[in-house]
Amino acid sequence: MVEELDPSRGPSDVVRTASVAGTGPGVAHDLIAALGQGPFAHVLIFSAPGPGFAGLVEAATDACAAPLSACTTAGEISPEGYCEGSTVAVGFPARHFAVECVEVADLANIDTQGLINAIVAKRNALAADHPNWLSEFAYGLIDGVSMGEEALLRQLAPGLAGMPFFGGSAGDGRAFRTTYIAHGGKVSTGGAVIALVRSACPVRVFSLDHFSPTDRRLVVTGAEPGKRIVHEINAAPAIEEYARLLGLDPQDVSLSTFAAHPLVVRFGDRHYVRGIQERLDDRSLSMGSAIDEGLVLSLGEPTEIAAHLESHLSGLADEVHPEAILAFDCILRRIEAEDHQLTAKVSEILRSFRVVGFSSYGEQIDGLHVNHTMTGVAIYPPGPVAGPRG
Repeated sequence: MVEELDPSRGPSDVVRTASVAGTGPGVAHDLIAALGQGPFAHVLIFSAPGPGFAGLVEAATDACAAPLSACTTAGEISPEGYCEGSTVAVGFPARHFAVECVEVADLANIDTQGLINAIVAKRNALAADHPNWLSEFAYGLIDGVSMGEEALLRQLAPGLAGMPFFGGSAGDGRAFRTTYIAHGGKVSTGGAVIALVRSACPVRVFSLDHFSPTDRRLVVTGAEPGKRIVHEINAAPAIEEYARLLGLDPQDVSLSTFAAHPLVVRFGDRHYVRGIQERLDDRSLSMGSAIDEGLVLSLGEPTEIAAHLESHLSGLADEVHPEAILAFDCILRRIEAEDHQLTAKVSEILRSFRVVGFSSYGEQIDGLHVNHTMTGVAIYPPGPVAGPRG
């Protein structure tokens, strides 16, 4: 007997969203059908990891007439809020959006000039085909264990030339082992998909995090930058010095500790979070973003995550409520919400502001790769272009 599926569809007709419990090829037809009548310029699928991902992509591609991109997640954000073990779809109707995609097959061997040429050509084509659509932005789905995000962003910058960009690093639950990206029916590791969007809808690309730097300083005195591994902090084994600054025994440091106490780096007058992914057996720390010897960091001090999220999203809805918010939200934020029994509250906030997306292993905003952050785009009803980006 085949289990009956009950897809949930989001409230907006400007940006279509849908989700269904479960994953794999068996959910694809109902999920795509729940998006409603096309045509669509682009369809995104965010799926819990598992052996059925390739079958899901194949079945969804067959069921969908539009270009389709997908990735595995560290948790999903459905029209109902946080969920796990599910599949979420986002459809951009062609009457409001035009989308061109560029694939990067291997983040370790990027054809820089070819990538720039492709971005420029497709961006120009979108502008020529839709001269009266004044909004544009780009988003990316990137292999979350490739450690290639920073290199990709550096090489994207000349082609994007200031075009607002955000992205998310695909997830593998909480295993941090293998993540998958898909486009055009092909599933791969080690790559990325960049989508360039032109729209009749006003948009605001944004990023948010709820941490401020404290006066507790950490200097990276031993590291392997190519592997994002910190061996020493303040000339002591990394895990021991990190624990000492928190007043903890190193044995008590866990993923929840990393979620509650990330590291913060300053660039100019702004700060960005450098998340810790895991502790290694040699007393080192594996980081979620670029690291180097001599880098000066601070311990981060959080504000209450739910209140901060509601405040920031309210700012995006101060004049007009978004039709939808597509967001990539760090897995460490979800873990922190769980540890403080705030999952239901955060889900309620995400639902009320029509946020959909997934929990990621890293986030990108313009030219920066960050952690413990939510990046995304708020999409408004067609009309005058919205104000400055949040």
